[in-house]
Amino acid sequence: MADAPHEAWITGIGIVSCLGEGPDAHWQKLNEGRPTADATSFAPCLMHPLAPINLDSQIPKKGDQRQMEAWQRIGTYAAGLALDSAGVKGKTDILSRMDMIVAAGGGERDLAVDSNIMAANPQPDKAAAFLNERLMSDLRPTLFLAQLSNLLAGNISIVHGVTGSSRTFMGEESAGVDAVRIALSRIAAGQSDIALVGGAHNGERKDLLMLYGFGGYNWQGKYKPVWERGDKGGFILGSLGAFMVIESREHAEKRGAKPLARLSAVMSDRSGGKPGNSASTLRRMWDKLAPRLKPGHHGIISGATGAEPATSEERSFIKSLGGVAVRASGSYIGHGFEPQFAMNVALAVVALGHGKLFPPCDASGLEQPMNGELAQVVVTGVGHWHGEGLALVERAG
Repeated sequence: MADAPHEAWITGIGIVSCLGEGPDAHWQKLNEGRPTADATSFAPCLMHPLAPINLDSQIPKKGDQRQMEAWQRIGTYAAGLALDSAGVKGKTDILSRMDMIVAAGGGERDLAVDSNIMAANPQPDKAAAFLNERLMSDLRPTLFLAQLSNLLAGNISIVHGVTGSSRTFMGEESAGVDAVRIALSRIAAGQSDIALVGGAHNGERKDLLMLYGFGGYNWQGKYKPVWERGDKGGFILGSLGAFMVIESREHAEKRGAKPLARLSAVMSDRSGGKPGNSASTLRRMWDKLAPRLKPGHHGIISGATGAEPATSEERSFIKSLGGVAVRASGSYIGHGFEPQFAMNVALAVVALGHGKLFPPCDASGLEQPMNGELAQVVVTGVGHWHGEGLALVERAG
């Protein structure tokens, strides 16, 4: 008979967003029930900008800060918070064998270089040679194809000393789901004792707004929560970082660590982006979790983006569940792609610590109050185009 799966505990979380830094700041803002967004800095698009943070507290060397772009600083900072939260910061014996699984995008463009190249307007017969010369001379090697996605993991290793195995996943929302899924799978199988998992996103970038604007994904105009953005929909980009320390129960107990929550299941799938497929994919994964759910004591923290048709399909799926309390974090923190799933798992941990969900904030009627004590949270992730995931986070003990 195969050995029973190892129980996975979440023993530390590190989160930063427009709501502030850490669990307490996020819980306070979420309970105020007054989500807003910056409507002026990137008009006509809206933005959820990162709240002020003191980088020196987690990245003490100015040289380290200077050689990182914003997304790396956000992620390295959040990773430090998670290590602090788990009580392993500076403990070389643990950090030297800690696995690291990061969900990351392709990095940030150098807008000044890109703008100068576009402004130079090279002659058509020399355009290729001109472009190659400028890219080779104007950009650092690490910026040749934007930044390398694994630079965040490298900087976490340098700054915090996490030097076990390292994996970086790319692929927008699905990368975040799979980062958490692989961490849980390795711990459950006994292949890993402790892992640092998460990612970071800098939404305050004109190049991103342009990119997603070409696809018609940006929400413009007056701010509305994600469920209220209508048939055309759209997301509001957000800057955020989210990391968690996940470890086996045996490892945590051996070092005297207490669980913040238990990570019981993570599933991922890909609907292919065809209309109607996201709802059926979510239902298929939900049916696998349903026998483990406690009626009246579970809720949903949704990663709904606001983009269509994905958001409408997730709404349809949630309605089919018959009154399960749901909250969309994107109404408050915006959409951060790769780290969104890890952030929502961390927010589920925070909610479980308080025994309740934060109040509804939308006027669509989808988000309803929850009366029973919260013991389980299902976290959903539905990509703005495709890629779905579910996680089950439970109160430990």
